[in-house]
Amino acid sequence: MYEVTLRRREPVAERTLAFYFDKPAGFSHDAGQNVMLSLIEPPAMDAAGPSRPFTLASAPHEPELMIATRMRDSSFKRHLGSVPLGTRLEMDGPAGLLVLHEDVSRPAVFLAGGIGITPFLAMARDAEKRKLPHRIVLFYSNRRPRDAAFLAELERLQGDRFRLVTTMTDAPEWRGERRRISRELLAEHLPDLRSPIYYFAGPPGMTMAVQGMLSELGIAEDDMRSEEFYGY
Repeated sequence: MYEVTLRRREPVAERTLAFYFDKPAGFSHDAGQNVMLSLIEPPAMDAAGPSRPFTLASAPHEPELMIATRMRDSSFKRHLGSVPLGTRLEMDGPAGLLVLHEDVSRPAVFLAGGIGITPFLAMARDAEKRKLPHRIVLFYSNRRPRDAAFLAELERLQGDRFRLVTTMTDAPEWRGERRRISRELLAEHLPDLRSPIYYFAGPPGMTMAVQGMLSELGIAEDDMRSEEFYGY
Protein backbone atom coordinates (compact mmCIF):
# COMPACT_ATOMS: atom_id res chain seq x y z
CA MET A 1 0.00 0.00 0.00
CA TYR A 2 1.29 3.44 -0.97
CA GLU A 3 0.11 7.00 -0.54
CA VAL A 4 0.08 9.17 -3.67
CA THR A 5 -0.48 12.91 -4.11
CA LEU A 6 -2.74 14.34 -6.81
CA ARG A 7 -0.64 16.91 -8.68
CA ARG A 8 -2.76 17.92 -11.66
CA ARG A 9 -5.71 16.94 -13.83
CA GLU A 10 -6.48 17.84 -17.42
CA PRO A 11 -9.13 17.05 -20.06
CA VAL A 12 -8.07 14.50 -22.68
CA ALA A 13 -11.43 14.00 -24.44
CA GLU A 14 -15.04 15.01 -23.99
CA ARG A 15 -16.09 14.27 -20.39
CA THR A 16 -12.73 12.53 -19.86
CA LEU A 17 -10.00 13.65 -17.45
CA ALA A 18 -6.45 12.52 -16.85
CA PHE A 19 -5.19 12.58 -13.25
CA TYR A 20 -1.48 12.78 -12.45
CA PHE A 21 0.07 11.59 -9.19
CA ASP A 22 3.55 11.53 -7.69
CA LYS A 23 5.22 8.17 -8.17
CA PRO A 24 6.06 6.70 -4.74
CA ALA A 25 9.65 5.73 -4.00
CA GLY A 26 10.23 2.09 -4.84
CA PHE A 27 7.11 1.71 -6.96
CA SER A 28 7.41 -0.06 -10.31
CA HIS A 29 4.94 -1.62 -12.73
CA ASP A 30 4.67 -3.20 -16.15
CA ALA A 31 2.90 -1.28 -18.91
CA GLY A 32 -0.76 -2.27 -18.94
CA GLN A 33 -1.10 -3.05 -15.24
CA ASN A 34 -3.64 -1.47 -12.89
CA VAL A 35 -3.84 -0.16 -9.33
CA MET A 36 -6.58 0.27 -6.74
CA LEU A 37 -7.08 3.89 -5.69
CA SER A 38 -8.85 4.69 -2.41
CA LEU A 39 -10.09 8.03 -1.16
CA ILE A 40 -8.88 8.93 2.34
CA GLU A 41 -11.63 10.13 4.68
CA PRO A 42 -14.08 10.80 1.82
CA PRO A 43 -17.55 12.27 2.22
CA ALA A 44 -20.54 9.95 1.95
CA MET A 45 -19.96 7.38 -0.77
CA ASP A 46 -22.33 5.19 -2.76
CA ALA A 47 -22.65 1.46 -2.12
CA ALA A 48 -19.46 0.70 -4.06
CA GLY A 49 -17.38 2.48 -1.42
CA PRO A 50 -14.27 4.69 -1.64
CA SER A 51 -12.02 2.44 -3.78
CA ARG A 52 -11.86 1.82 -7.54
CA PRO A 53 -9.40 0.05 -9.88
CA PHE A 54 -7.71 2.08 -12.61
CA THR A 55 -5.26 1.12 -15.32
CA LEU A 56 -2.06 3.15 -15.26
CA ALA A 57 -1.99 4.96 -18.59
CA SER A 58 1.54 6.18 -17.93
CA ALA A 59 4.50 4.04 -18.95
CA PRO A 60 6.96 2.64 -16.39
CA HIS A 61 9.73 5.09 -17.33
CA GLU A 62 7.63 8.20 -16.66
CA PRO A 63 8.21 10.20 -13.47
CA GLU A 64 4.48 10.51 -12.68
CA LEU A 65 1.62 8.02 -12.49
CA MET A 66 -1.36 8.86 -14.68
CA ILE A 67 -4.87 7.46 -14.94
CA ALA A 68 -7.66 8.62 -17.25
CA THR A 69 -11.37 8.08 -16.88
CA ARG A 70 -14.75 9.13 -18.20
CA MET A 71 -16.31 11.52 -15.70
CA ARG A 72 -19.74 10.20 -14.76
CA ASP A 73 -22.08 11.37 -12.02
CA SER A 74 -20.93 9.01 -9.27
CA SER A 75 -19.88 10.02 -5.77
CA PHE A 76 -16.35 8.67 -6.32
CA LYS A 77 -15.79 10.60 -9.54
CA ARG A 78 -17.41 13.78 -8.26
CA HIS A 79 -15.00 13.71 -5.31
CA LEU A 80 -11.93 12.84 -7.41
CA GLY A 81 -12.78 15.58 -9.88
CA SER A 82 -13.23 18.29 -7.25
CA VAL A 83 -10.70 17.67 -4.46
CA PRO A 84 -7.87 20.22 -4.21
CA LEU A 85 -4.55 19.47 -5.86
CA GLY A 86 -2.24 18.09 -3.20
CA THR A 87 -4.89 15.70 -1.89
CA ARG A 88 -3.48 12.31 -0.93
CA LEU A 89 -4.99 8.95 -1.86
CA GLU A 90 -4.09 5.39 -0.99
CA MET A 91 -2.88 3.14 -3.80
CA ASP A 92 -2.60 -0.63 -3.82
CA GLY A 93 -0.82 -2.47 -6.61
CA PRO A 94 0.28 -2.97 -9.25
CA ALA A 95 -1.84 -5.89 -10.45
CA GLY A 96 -3.10 -7.33 -13.71
CA LEU A 97 -1.87 -9.54 -16.54
CA LEU A 98 -2.63 -7.27 -19.50
CA VAL A 99 1.06 -6.91 -20.33
CA LEU A 100 2.93 -7.42 -23.59
CA HIS A 101 4.01 -10.99 -24.34
CA GLU A 102 7.69 -11.86 -24.69
CA ASP A 103 7.66 -13.85 -27.98
CA VAL A 104 8.59 -11.14 -30.49
CA SER A 105 7.84 -13.46 -33.42
CA ARG A 106 4.12 -13.05 -32.71
CA PRO A 107 2.44 -9.71 -33.42
CA ALA A 108 0.34 -7.99 -30.77
CA VAL A 109 -3.11 -6.77 -31.74
CA PHE A 110 -4.74 -4.26 -29.38
CA LEU A 111 -8.52 -3.78 -29.61
CA ALA A 112 -9.68 -0.74 -27.65
CA GLY A 113 -13.11 0.75 -27.15
CA GLY A 114 -13.40 4.24 -25.65
CA ILE A 115 -11.49 4.75 -22.42
CA GLY A 116 -10.27 1.16 -22.76
CA ILE A 117 -7.37 2.80 -24.57
CA THR A 118 -5.46 3.42 -21.32
CA PRO A 119 -3.50 0.15 -21.04
CA PHE A 120 -2.58 0.33 -24.71
CA LEU A 121 -1.38 3.92 -24.42
CA ALA A 122 0.98 2.79 -21.66
CA MET A 123 2.13 -0.19 -23.74
CA ALA A 124 2.66 1.93 -26.87
CA ARG A 125 4.65 4.51 -24.92
CA ASP A 126 6.72 1.76 -23.32
CA ALA A 127 7.38 0.01 -26.64
CA GLU A 128 8.51 3.27 -28.21
CA LYS A 129 10.75 4.19 -25.29
CA ARG A 130 12.44 0.79 -25.11
CA LYS A 131 12.51 0.28 -28.90
CA LEU A 132 10.80 -3.08 -28.52
CA PRO A 133 10.87 -5.27 -31.64
CA HIS A 134 7.24 -6.41 -31.35
CA ARG A 135 4.94 -5.66 -34.25
CA ILE A 136 1.85 -3.94 -32.82
CA VAL A 137 -1.44 -3.00 -34.48
CA LEU A 138 -3.93 -0.97 -32.44
CA PHE A 139 -7.59 -0.85 -33.45
CA TYR A 140 -9.17 2.11 -31.64
CA SER A 141 -12.96 2.49 -31.77
CA ASN A 142 -14.92 5.54 -30.61
CA ARG A 143 -18.24 7.13 -31.48
CA ARG A 144 -16.74 10.50 -32.44
CA PRO A 145 -13.28 12.06 -32.65
CA ARG A 146 -13.94 14.22 -29.60
CA ASP A 147 -14.49 11.04 -27.57
CA ALA A 148 -11.09 9.58 -28.51
CA ALA A 149 -8.66 10.20 -25.66
CA PHE A 150 -4.97 10.51 -26.61
CA LEU A 151 -5.70 10.09 -30.33
CA ALA A 152 -3.20 12.72 -31.48
CA GLU A 153 -0.41 11.13 -29.43
CA LEU A 154 -1.19 7.66 -30.74
CA GLU A 155 -1.06 8.96 -34.30
CA ARG A 156 2.38 10.44 -33.60
CA LEU A 157 3.63 7.14 -32.18
CA GLN A 158 3.06 5.29 -35.45
CA GLY A 159 6.15 3.86 -37.09
CA ASP A 160 7.64 0.72 -38.53
CA ARG A 161 6.55 -1.42 -35.57
CA PHE A 162 3.39 0.35 -34.38
CA ARG A 163 0.34 0.94 -36.56
CA LEU A 164 -2.97 2.59 -35.63
CA VAL A 165 -6.37 1.81 -37.16
CA THR A 166 -8.94 4.35 -35.96
CA THR A 167 -12.68 3.97 -36.44
CA MET A 168 -15.48 6.41 -35.53
CA THR A 169 -18.84 4.68 -35.49
CA ASP A 170 -21.15 7.69 -35.13
CA ALA A 171 -19.42 10.56 -36.93
CA PRO A 172 -20.88 11.32 -40.38
CA GLU A 173 -18.18 13.93 -40.97
CA TRP A 174 -15.36 11.43 -40.29
CA ARG A 175 -13.58 10.55 -43.54
CA GLY A 176 -11.83 7.50 -42.19
CA GLU A 177 -13.03 4.08 -41.06
CA ARG A 178 -16.51 4.02 -39.49
CA ARG A 179 -17.18 0.33 -38.94
CA ARG A 180 -17.15 -1.34 -35.57
CA ILE A 181 -14.29 -3.70 -34.78
CA SER A 182 -15.20 -6.87 -36.65
CA ARG A 183 -13.78 -9.93 -38.34
CA GLU A 184 -13.89 -8.11 -41.67
CA LEU A 185 -12.05 -5.08 -40.32
CA LEU A 186 -9.34 -7.23 -38.78
CA ALA A 187 -8.93 -9.26 -41.97
CA GLU A 188 -8.35 -6.10 -44.02
CA HIS A 189 -5.44 -5.02 -41.83
CA LEU A 190 -3.88 -8.28 -40.59
CA PRO A 191 -2.19 -10.68 -43.00
CA ASP A 192 -2.80 -13.67 -40.71
CA LEU A 193 -5.62 -13.62 -38.16
CA ARG A 194 -4.27 -16.63 -36.25
CA SER A 195 -0.72 -15.36 -35.76
CA PRO A 196 -1.17 -12.50 -33.26
CA ILE A 197 -1.87 -12.44 -29.54
CA TYR A 198 -4.97 -10.32 -29.00
CA TYR A 199 -5.48 -7.79 -26.20
CA PHE A 200 -8.80 -6.03 -25.73
CA ALA A 201 -10.25 -3.56 -23.27
CA GLY A 202 -13.42 -1.52 -23.03
CA PRO A 203 -16.95 -1.62 -21.62
CA PRO A 204 -18.20 -5.10 -20.64
CA GLY A 205 -20.51 -5.38 -23.65
CA MET A 206 -17.67 -4.58 -26.01
CA THR A 207 -15.23 -7.03 -24.43
CA MET A 208 -17.81 -9.84 -24.49
CA ALA A 209 -18.52 -9.18 -28.18
CA VAL A 210 -14.81 -9.14 -29.05
CA GLN A 211 -14.16 -12.35 -27.14
CA GLY A 212 -17.01 -14.04 -29.00
CA MET A 213 -15.71 -12.79 -32.35
CA LEU A 214 -12.18 -14.02 -31.64
CA SER A 215 -13.48 -17.40 -30.48
CA GLU A 216 -15.38 -17.76 -33.76
CA LEU A 217 -12.11 -17.06 -35.57
CA GLY A 218 -10.56 -19.99 -33.75
CA ILE A 219 -8.29 -17.89 -31.52
CA ALA A 220 -7.27 -19.91 -28.46
CA GLU A 221 -8.12 -18.54 -25.03
CA ASP A 222 -4.41 -18.44 -24.17
CA ASP A 223 -3.96 -15.98 -27.04
CA MET A 224 -6.58 -13.54 -25.69
CA ARG A 225 -6.00 -11.09 -22.84
CA SER A 226 -8.67 -8.67 -21.73
CA GLU A 227 -9.82 -6.12 -19.20
CA GLU A 228 -13.27 -4.65 -18.63
CA PHE A 229 -13.83 -0.96 -17.88
CA TYR A 230 -16.85 -0.01 -15.83
CA GLY A 231 -18.38 3.44 -15.44
CA TYR A 232 -18.06 3.71 -11.63
